[in-house]
Parts: sequence; C-alpha cells; structure tokens
Amino acid sequence: MDFFETIMFPFKWLVSIIMVGFHEGLTIIGLPAANGWTWTLSIIGLVLVIRAALIPVFVKQIKAQRGMQLLQPDLKKLQTKYKGKTDQLSRQAMAQEQMAMYKKHGTNPFSACLPMLIQMPFFFALFQVLSGISTNAREGEGVGAMSHEQVVQFDQSSIFGAPLSATLLHGGGGDSQLAVNILSVVMILAMTASQFITQKQIMAKNMSEEAMASPFMRQQKMMLYILPVVFGVGGINFPIGVLIYWTTTNLWTMAQQFFVIRRMPTPGSPAAKALADRRAAKGLPALSILTGKKDEEADAAAAAALEPKIQRVQPQRKNRKKK
Repeated sequence: MDFFETIMFPFKWLVSIIMVGFHEGLTIIGLPAANGWTWTLSIIGLVLVIRAALIPVFVKQIKAQRGMQLLQPDLKKLQTKYKGKTDQLSRQAMAQEQMAMYKKHGTNPFSACLPMLIQMPFFFALFQVLSGISTNAREGEGVGAMSHEQVVQFDQSSIFGAPLSATLLHGGGGDSQLAVNILSVVMILAMTASQFITQKQIMAKNMSEEAMASPFMRQQKMMLYILPVVFGVGGINFPIGVLIYWTTTNLWTMAQQFFVIRRMPTPGSPAAKALADRRAAKGLPALSILTGKKDEEADAAAAAALEPKIQRVQPQRKNRKKK
C-alpha cells in the first residue's frame, strides 16, 4: 500500500460505510438490492450526509468571503502604497501589513476554497471505490465496507441502461456503452453548468462595487471559466456513480448559494439592495446585513411605535387636601 492509498484508506471506509448504510435502509423499505436506483439514492444520501456535516464550514466560508470583499478598499490602498517598490524590505512589509489586515477581518484568500478542499478526499475515495468495483467483483473481493456480494450488486446495477461503474473514456458498459456515453455527457453538462451558475450568481448579485473592481475579482472571473472546464474534461474519466455524486453536490451548492444571496447578501451588493427593497415594500424595518439583526435606530423606532400612549400621572403629596 503506497502513501496515497494509506491516506485514502479511512476515507474509503467512511464513504463505503455511509453508502452501505443507506443501501441497507433502502432495501429494508422494499427497494431491490441490485437495482441501480437503490445505489443511486445511496450515493445521493452520501452527498447529503457530507454536505450537512460541512454546513458549519460553509458558514465560516461565507463570513470569510464577506471579509475578503469588505477589505478590498483597504487592500487597494495597500497596493497603491507599495506600488513600484520591488525591494525585499518593501515586499516583506507589504506582506506583513496584508496578513495583519486578514487577521483583523478574520479572513484569508484560501477560505473560499475550504469546503471544496475538505470534500476532495471523500470525492477521491468514492472515485477509488467505484473505479475498483468491476475488478473486485471479478476477483471475489469487497471494497472498503462493501462486501463482495454488495460489490457484485453494484457492478450489475444500472440507470437508464448505463452501469454505474462504467465511464465515458474507459468504457465498461459493454452492449450499453452508448447509454453510458449519452448519460455521461448529460451529467457532465449538468455538473459544469451548475458550477458555472453558482459562481456567476455570486459575482453578478453578491459582490459590492469595490469588490468587483479589485484584483481579487479578476482571479474570480478566471476561476469562473477555468473550473467548469477542468471538471468537464475530468468528467470523462469519472464512473457514472461519481458523476451522480458531483452533480448532486453541485446542485446542493447552487441552492445553498441562492438561499444565502437572497437572505444574507453581502453589504453594498445588488442582492443587499434587493433585500432592502423587498423589506421596505412589506413595511418591515431595515436589517443590518452583516449581523442579521435590526439596526439600533430601527429598534428604537419600532419600540417607540409600539409603546402605548398613556398620560403620565403626576405625583401628589400625601398631605395634599382633596378639593
């Protein structure tokens, strides 16, 4: 077992245990054990478990992204301050000031990639599990937590006539290879389109004008087009089961970003203005987008409006005679 296999071993077991758990649960309620849709739902269940576990990380990612966008004006000033200074001391001073700025805002440029980086070991583990299905089925072996019987069931299962362990590039579909090719192309397009739409809606709706004009934004624009191409080209190597996983997780991300942009947008962004307009149209008080709490002035105004108009009773002296 090489170094990479040693690192991936626990992830392969965890991925396969979750899949087997969902598979066993689905068979208990009556779904066929060797049916492709049973295993497809097991893969979707794996996505739901992993993405639900990543929600706290996603929250941190959102805060870090907002911090990066909010400090863009300060970063621009810092770059202007050291513009044209290429000596070692100036570059070191700029790097120190930049790190101090990141620390102050509680963010860094790599925070946006954190959920994807955490997901990658699970993705590679699933790829290894599904890629070895046919070989293990022939050799009478299990893979991870999957028994040999379950490996055979998975190897024999298919959706729309396409085996879940087959790939567009390397085949494995036998007489059903045409179905594999068609389904792979459709899912690769869905996978790349959902990823592109997710990034596009962030850039179009959830970035302030300062962030749009920053060097950070130029990098984001490059990633907008590069990442879908990378995953699209890589998708021809993925088994149908892996394409199901990646398409499902991209759809989750797209829906998650839509919710965040609509309900918790970045200050100064078009989405923040749209939220303020919606609340104003409903007669609701303004919200501080950063904290999600009502502004102090709005709180005071609301409290004053709700306070009953009762005339204050003047105090009287006890020995004052009644008239």
